[in-house]
Amino acid sequence: MYFRVEKEIFDKLPNACFGVVMARGIDNSKAYPEIERLLTESIQTAALHFDGKKVKEEPEILPYREAFRTLGINPNKYLCSIEALFTRIAKGKGMPYINPVVDLGNAVSLKYTLPMGAHDLGGSSEDICIRLAKDGDTFLPFGADTEETPDVGEIVYAVGQQVRTRRWTWRQSEHGKITADSSDIFFPIDGFTDFNKDNVIKAQTELDKLLKNIFQCETKIGFIDSNNREMKL
Repeated sequence: MYFRVEKEIFDKLPNACFGVVMARGIDNSKAYPEIERLLTESIQTAALHFDGKKVKEEPEILPYREAFRTLGINPNKYLCSIEALFTRIAKGKGMPYINPVVDLGNAVSLKYTLPMGAHDLGGSSEDICIRLAKDGDTFLPFGADTEETPDVGEIVYAVGQQVRTRRWTWRQSEHGKITADSSDIFFPIDGFTDFNKDNVIKAQTELDKLLKNIFQCETKIGFIDSNNREMKL
């Protein structure tokens, strides 16, 4: 199984880059107090950082909004996942604790101000790709039982014709959702080579270390950019 970013993505966003952490053998069915503590700290730090500020105008967020515009996505209607997280926190709504893997990803995402996904790849042998949506693709939103059809040409994360994330970093699918039974999990960290590549690497390194220390699982890391568009998971 490979993670692959198609050339068309870099034609549109030549400075895009992706830190990758693949973890296998996770037990996501138990409570991990350390993860709860990490997420609480990240939420508190984020609340202080964005207190009294407009999240969409902050320098850490602006490159993602501009990238959305470049991709033909209205960033006011479809918020990048990291902007959505910080906006919720800035409004005093905090964040829900979901399950250990999701909470750990959110803690690191908030700490480094980076969009980070988490996809259950258990039982799948097909590659996971970032590509342009095409005819026949389907997307099942969180909590829904009716599939949507993504717009042709929209940037998506996909496994086969099953779209895992619509509009690049906007919203993940019910397919690949992390549950208590998830054990083989793919974490992509989305950034830009000319803006926050160092933070992407730091977030990747920290997530990798935390996964191994907390879950005692196997991990593999990689880095994708326009010069290196795929890696074996």
